[in-house]
Amino acid sequence: MAITTVLFDLDGTLLPMDQEQFIKAYFSGIAAHMAPYGFEREKLLKTIWMSTGAMIQNATGKTNEEVFWAYMATVYGPNIRDEEPKFDEFYRVGFPKVRESCGFTPMAAKIVDACKEKGLKIALATNPFFPATATWQRTQWAGLDPEDFALITTYENSHACKPNPSYYHEVLEKLGVKTAECLMVGNDVGEDMVAQKLSIRVFLLTDCQINKKNED
Repeated sequence: MAITTVLFDLDGTLLPMDQEQFIKAYFSGIAAHMAPYGFEREKLLKTIWMSTGAMIQNATGKTNEEVFWAYMATVYGPNIRDEEPKFDEFYRVGFPKVRESCGFTPMAAKIVDACKEKGLKIALATNPFFPATATWQRTQWAGLDPEDFALITTYENSHACKPNPSYYHEVLEKLGVKTAECLMVGNDVGEDMVAQKLSIRVFLLTDCQINKKNED
């Protein structure tokens, strides 16, 4: 079956980055922003990390957003979402500075434009840890227009994370396409190339390759 749909990863694929440097910049930024509001650095960062882990394990039927804040509530209490506007403020004023930890390649826009010219449907299949605002910003950092994509996965609209096959099933269901007509392009062997097990064709971009288990 001919390819009709291309699923692009974002971080390390369309947006070049060293993941460790990006996480360091992100954590430093959010910790500094939240400190004046009484959020102790180490406690906050550990809780965010564990909340992200809860999203990775998500098999509850709830959105990743709901799972994230449910874990946050186990540490900060049931009213933690009352503080959400302060986190939103960080994504408006602090998160843009994290861009300095990322690279840039003009090839990202060129390949997306080439897919569009061929009439291919394109989706941004980025691991949905972040809210939409952070994902749209990172898309723009890559020199791309979020409107170009038929779907962008965020923690608000997703019920699973990579490498859970349920993540890919949900993406394909929303796009209305079959596995055999899709190509997954990514840099993470464990999270992106797992799509091959679902009969999705894959392309491994090695510029910022992640291969935690040293697979062939």
